[in-house]
Amino acid sequence: MSSVQHKFLKQKSVGVVGVPFSGGQPRAGVDLGPLKIIEFGLLDQLKELNWQVKFDGHRDYTAMKPASDPPVGKLLNARHVSAVTESVAESVSTHLKEGSLALTLGGDHSIALELALESGNIHGCPISFLLGIAGQINEFSWVKPCLSLIALSILVFAMSMLARKRSYGSMALRLSQCTRLISMVSLRLFEMAIEHISPNLSHPIHLSFDVDALDPTVAPSTGTPVRGGLTFREGHYICEAIHETGCLVSMDLMEVNPSLEDDNAVFQTVTIGCSLVRCALGETLLLNH
Repeated sequence: MSSVQHKFLKQKSVGVVGVPFSGGQPRAGVDLGPLKIIEFGLLDQLKELNWQVKFDGHRDYTAMKPASDPPVGKLLNARHVSAVTESVAESVSTHLKEGSLALTLGGDHSIALELALESGNIHGCPISFLLGIAGQINEFSWVKPCLSLIALSILVFAMSMLARKRSYGSMALRLSQCTRLISMVSLRLFEMAIEHISPNLSHPIHLSFDVDALDPTVAPSTGTPVRGGLTFREGHYICEAIHETGCLVSMDLMEVNPSLEDDNAVFQTVTIGCSLVRCALGETLLLNH
């Protein structure tokens, strides 16, 4: 059991917000993701990790769909997405104010209030609204910019950096040492990222995990699978290592789509999703081995 001290939580409790919503992108079925994740027993799994669990239930977000929702510039379903994300923001804020960790289960990634400037699908390009660079969009006037573009310094890691480190590590290690390989591959990149966003672990951390960041061999049942993504070990390492900082206050798990692929692929993807959440909340698969 994890002995990590949570720096920014008042108690070891997690508020779970299920958001069965697919309006931020064109593929149907991603709204079934939260239901499957809960069906697979995530709440009991978190209780077994000694977390107090408060589940808000699955709200019927279709009831928020307006009778008319024409495009706003390139943005599709802007009014529906705005109503849903505002509701989700209120739920998350309630849990955070209570001193609990807020866990949001999607649904598509628009739930994290991300704006796709090019495709019109509001699940793609993060933090535009929070930076105030999305333009004047009345439908999202409730979002108040809280980041400064001038002061903001964004650290970017290309997958090619990770791929090169994978190659070098593989040449240096025998297959039997592959558990250690993930630490060697990811540790430096992870340390750089954490130090950038939370110097000396002085700031709370939000983890937004889109399962399509994983290689499709790991999580096949998602809307935009891309070969060459994170491995099983890399995805879990990230979650475990963020937990170890003691700074995690909120997490999104997004884009599990049970309507894609066959039953085995759905089982694999949902199981991986549950496992990632457990690792972010204290289960250890890699770091102590």
